[in-house]
Amino acid sequence: MRKKKSDNLPYPLLVDAEKKYYWCACGLSDTQPLCNSSHASDTAQPIEFSEMQSKTVYLCGCKHTKTPPYCDGSHADL
Repeated sequence: MRKKKSDNLPYPLLVDAEKKYYWCACGLSDTQPLCNSSHASDTAQPIEFSEMQSKTVYLCGCKHTKTPPYCDGSHADL
């Protein structure tokens, strides 16, 4: 079993307007919170997202959010 590299806290990330990003849904990426294709043998697939304007977003680190890829506070219940 491979060790998860994610954290149970949100990851703040400054994103550029209209650029595509891929959130790591499996927790195995070395480039958390973004995907680096470590999921190749895992069932979880990355989630593509983009924003209309450049801003800081808070991405889920615990991978239990109900609003992927964004943190919804689910980590408080772990």
